[in-house]
Amino acid sequence: MLKFPYGLSSYYDIITEGYIYVDRTQYIRTIEDAGKHLLFLRPRRFGKSLWLSTLFAYYDLDKADEFGRLFSHLAIGQNPTPLHNQYFILKWDFSNVSPLGNAEQIQQSLYDYLNDTIKAFRVEYRHLLTDATDLIEIHPTNALSSFQSLLLAVRQTSHKLYLLIDEYDNFANELLMGQRDIDPDRYKTLVHGEGCLKLLFKVIKSAASDGGIDRTFITGVSPVVMSDVTSGHNIAKNIYLDHRLNDLCGFTEAEVIDMVDQIAQTCQPMLNTDEVVSVMRTFYDGYSFAEDNKTLIYNPTLTLYFFEHLKQQCKYPSRILDSNLAMDRNKIIYISRLVNGNQIIMEALNETEPVTIHALADRFGVEDILYNAKDNRFMVSLLYYFGVLTLTDQRSEFGDLVFTIPNLVIRQLYVERLQELLYPEATDKNEAINVARMFYRTADLAPVAEFIENHYFKLFDNRDYRWANELTLKTVFLTLLFNDTFYIMDSETVLDRHYADMTMIVRPDMRQYQLLDFLFEFKYISLKTLGLTADEIQQKDYATLKALPKVTAQLDKAKTKLTGYQQTVQQKVGSGLRLHTYAVVSLGFERLVWEKV
Repeated sequence: MLKFPYGLSSYYDIITEGYIYVDRTQYIRTIEDAGKHLLFLRPRRFGKSLWLSTLFAYYDLDKADEFGRLFSHLAIGQNPTPLHNQYFILKWDFSNVSPLGNAEQIQQSLYDYLNDTIKAFRVEYRHLLTDATDLIEIHPTNALSSFQSLLLAVRQTSHKLYLLIDEYDNFANELLMGQRDIDPDRYKTLVHGEGCLKLLFKVIKSAASDGGIDRTFITGVSPVVMSDVTSGHNIAKNIYLDHRLNDLCGFTEAEVIDMVDQIAQTCQPMLNTDEVVSVMRTFYDGYSFAEDNKTLIYNPTLTLYFFEHLKQQCKYPSRILDSNLAMDRNKIIYISRLVNGNQIIMEALNETEPVTIHALADRFGVEDILYNAKDNRFMVSLLYYFGVLTLTDQRSEFGDLVFTIPNLVIRQLYVERLQELLYPEATDKNEAINVARMFYRTADLAPVAEFIENHYFKLFDNRDYRWANELTLKTVFLTLLFNDTFYIMDSETVLDRHYADMTMIVRPDMRQYQLLDFLFEFKYISLKTLGLTADEIQQKDYATLKALPKVTAQLDKAKTKLTGYQQTVQQKVGSGLRLHTYAVVSLGFERLVWEKV
C-alpha cells in the first residue's frame, strides 16, 4: 500500500515505517564539497526540515549500526562518503522558541530551548562521551555557557560536532508577517549589540574556528537574520542559488509522473495519468531556485497533499490550496502595504510584462524591512524568498533577472489580496461571489460589467491612469472571476497563455457540473484618445458608446484575434468544451463595452 509522508519531516520514520521517499541522498556529497558552514534558503513548507533530518541520520555517530537499514537502498548508501556516521549531531529548530514577551522573556525562552536540546544531547551520547559527559553543565539563565560546556565535552573525544539549525529566521518571520504582537525593538535586542541571538552566533563562529564545531548547516526562508547577525556569524556560505541544488527540496516532473502512475494502478480506470499530471503541473509546478535554470520544481507539501487525497478517494481534492500554505498570503499582504507595493502585486499578476530586477538583494536586515525606503529590488527579492515569485530562465533586454508567479495556486493568493483591497466590505465580497457564480452558469456578461463599473472603477482615481492599459483591465476581471475550485485560469501549461488575454477552462473533474468555459480579449482606450470626459461617457447610453468608431475598431481587433484562439483551445481541451468568447473594451475607468464572438 502506498504511504505518502504528508506532514512528516523525520527521515528515520519515513524510511523505517515504509513511506515513499524520493531519493535526494546523492546531494550529500555535493553538500560536503560545497563547504563546511552553509546557509540554505527555501520557502516555508518546502522540505528543509526533512533534509536536515536526512543529514542527521547520515552523519550521526549513534546511528552507525543502522546505516545499512537507512541508506543501503539509496544513492549515498551505494557510494558513501568517508564522513558518514562520524559526528555528534546537535539540532536546533528555532520555530520552537516563543517570540512573545519582553526582551528578557524572549531570551529566557531561547535559553530554555537550547538547554533542553543540550540535555537531550547529553543523554543521547552518554555512552560515546564516557567520562566527558559530566563536563556538560546546564546553566538555566545562560544557555551559552551550557553550549560551551557541551563543546568542551566534545573536544575530549576523537569526534567533532555537526550543528544543524532549522528555521533560523523564525523570529524575523513572525515579526514581518504580523502574526503575533511582537515589538520590533525587542527583535533588535536579539540581534544587535550584545543581543542573545547575536552572541549565540558569535559562539558558533568561535567554535567553528577552534575545531569544536566542524560543520554547520543552517536553513531558513530569507537572509534577513543572517544579515542582522553578520558580524557575529560571517562564515556561512550561501548555497541557495547553487544550480546543482535546485531540486534538493521539491519534486521534479519525472518524479511526479512516477508517483501518479503508482496511484493510477489502484484507481483504474478512474484516473488518467496525463490529465492528473497536467492539472498538478498547472497548480503546483513552476519553482526555480537558480539563475537561468530550466528545470522546474513542484512544491512538495502541496504535491503530497494532492497525492494523499488522490490515493484515498481516486479524485482531486476540491480545494487545491492546502490550508497549511494559505498563510503565505500574509507575505503578499506585507508587500502590498509598502509604498508602491500594490503596483508590484499587480505587475506580478500581469505576467505579460514580467517583473525584473538586476540581481537579488541578499543583504538586508529587519530594520531595513521595517523602516527604510523599499525599492523594487527589495520587494521582488523578498517575494522570491517567500516563494510567491520565482526565477525564470529568461533575461530581460538589459540582462535583468525575470520573475514570475510560479503556479496557479500562488496566483490565487495574489488575487485574494487584490479582492481584499478592491472590496473590503463583506457585502461587496458576497455580491462579487454571486455575480461570478451566475456568470459561470449563464455567460451573461452584463452583471459582471455592471459590478466592475460600480465597484472597481469607482476605486480608481486620476493617478491610476499613468499605468492603465489592457493588463489593468485583465487584472480587474481576473480578480472578480478567479476560482480555482472550478477553473484553470490563465494557464500557460494548458492553453499556451499567449494565445489569449484571459482563459477560464473548467477543471477536468468539474466538467460534470453546468459550468461554462471562457476566453477574453481586452482592449483599453483612454479618455484622451476618445476625446471625451468622464461625465460625457457616463451620459451616453451603451449602444452609442459601442458605435463610436474608435471603440468599434478596438472591438474588431479583439474579435479577429479571438476567432483564431477558439480553434486552438478546442484542439487542446477536446470534447466537452462549452466555450464562450468575449471581446471587451474599457473606456478609461468609466465604462465597459463588449461583444460575444
